[in-house]
Amino acid sequence: MIRYESQKVARYYLGLALILFCLQVAMGLWLAINYAFTLPQGLVDVFSFATARAIHTNTLVAWMLLGFMGGSYFILPIECKRELFSVKIAYLQLLIFAGTAVTAVIGFLFGWTQGKPLLEIPVPLDFLIVVAALLFVANVAMTIILAKERSIIQWMLLAGVTFLAVLYLFGMPFFKDLNVDYYYWWWVIHLWVEGAWELFTAAIAAFIIIEVTGVERKVVEKWLYVETGLFLFTGLVGTGHHYYWIGSPDYWLWWGGIFSALEPLPVALMVLDTWMHIRERKNPIVNPLLWTYIMGLALFHFLGAGVFGFIHTLPPVNYYTHGSQITVSHGHLAFFGAYALLNLVVFYFAMPQLKGIEKFDDRLGVWGFWTMVTAMIFIGLIFGVAGVLQTYLERILDLGYRTAQMNMMFWFRAVLFFGAIFLSGVLMTVYHLFTLKKAAD
Repeated sequence: MIRYESQKVARYYLGLALILFCLQVAMGLWLAINYAFTLPQGLVDVFSFATARAIHTNTLVAWMLLGFMGGSYFILPIECKRELFSVKIAYLQLLIFAGTAVTAVIGFLFGWTQGKPLLEIPVPLDFLIVVAALLFVANVAMTIILAKERSIIQWMLLAGVTFLAVLYLFGMPFFKDLNVDYYYWWWVIHLWVEGAWELFTAAIAAFIIIEVTGVERKVVEKWLYVETGLFLFTGLVGTGHHYYWIGSPDYWLWWGGIFSALEPLPVALMVLDTWMHIRERKNPIVNPLLWTYIMGLALFHFLGAGVFGFIHTLPPVNYYTHGSQITVSHGHLAFFGAYALLNLVVFYFAMPQLKGIEKFDDRLGVWGFWTMVTAMIFIGLIFGVAGVLQTYLERILDLGYRTAQMNMMFWFRAVLFFGAIFLSGVLMTVYHLFTLKKAAD
C-alpha cells in the first residue's frame, strides 16, 4: 500500500508517539489524584506534583512532535513524488530525539530540571533537541529541493519545521529580569502552538483531505492560503494576550485583545472548508473512522482553541481568570482538539497503509474515539466550572488559596472520574492502531 520505501521510517515515529500518549495521559490522571485527595507527605516527597506535571507536559510535547515528524516523513515522498533525501538522517534524528526524551523524563525523577514551566528540559538536553530539529529541517528541505514539482503543501511543511526549530532557541537562555524571561518564554509556548504547529496542521490536513476526497488540489490550496494567512496574522499578534500582566507596555491590552478575538475566524473557516470538501468529494468513503476523525479535528479545534480561547483572552475577562482552572480547561480542549486529533488523523491515515490494509475493521476504534471525545468534553467543562468557582472565591471574595482548593475538591474528583474514562478510550485507540486488521468482506 505504501508508494515509496522510505515511508516505512514513519512507523517508528508513530509507534513511539502512541506509547508516549499513554504515558502522558497516565501522568495526567496522577495529577488529578493530587488535586482530588490529600496525599501522604512521604509519597509527595518521593514523587512530587511538580515532577509529575513536568512529565505530563513534556511527554505531551514529545508525542505531538513525533506525530508531526512521522506524518511529515510519510506524506513528503507522496507529495514530492520521490524518496526521502536520507532515511539514515531520519533514523538518527529519531534516535537523538527519543534518547533525549527518555533521559529528560528520568532526569525529572531525580530533580534534574531547568525550572521553567513547560520548558523543564535541562539546557544540555536542549542542545540535543536542537540537533534533532536541524536534522529534520535539513531532511525535509533537501527532499523538497530535489523534487521535480513544487506545491504549497511542501513549502508550508518546510516553513512549519523551520519556524519550530528557530522558536525553540528563544526558550533556552535565562534572563535576569523575570519579565523579559517570560516575554521570550511565550515565543516558544504560544508561537509554537499558534504559529509553527498551525502550519503543520494546515499542511497535513490539506494533504490528507486531497488524498481521501479526490477534491481538486487547486480548490484545497486556495483555502489553504486564506486559512494559513489568517492563522499567522491573528496568532502572531495574538501572542499579546500573554503580555497583559507580565509588565509589558499597556498597548498589548489592545493588540492582544483585538487579535485574540479574531483567532477563532481561521478555525471557523477550516470547519467550513472541511465540510465543503466532504460534500464535494469524488472518492467513496473507504474508512468511515478516518472521516470521523477529520470532522472531529475541525469541530473540536473550533470549540477548544477558538471559542474557549476567545472567551477568556479578552482583557476584561482575563483580568479575573488568568492562571485559573479556566486556563486549564482551554488548554485541555485546545490541545486535544487541535493537535491530538490531528495526530490521530495521521495515524489512521498512515498506519493502515504501512500494514498494507486498504479497509480496516474500525469497531474498537469507533469506541475509542467516542470515549475520548465524550470524556474530554466533560473534562473541559468541569475544569471550566472549577475555574469559575476559583475565580469567584479567590479574586472576587479574596479568599485564600487553600479555601478555594477545598471548595473545588468535588470538581477535581469529577475530573478524575472522566480522566479514567478518557484513559480507557486512549488505551482502546492505541491497541486498535497497533493491531489493525482488514475489515470483513
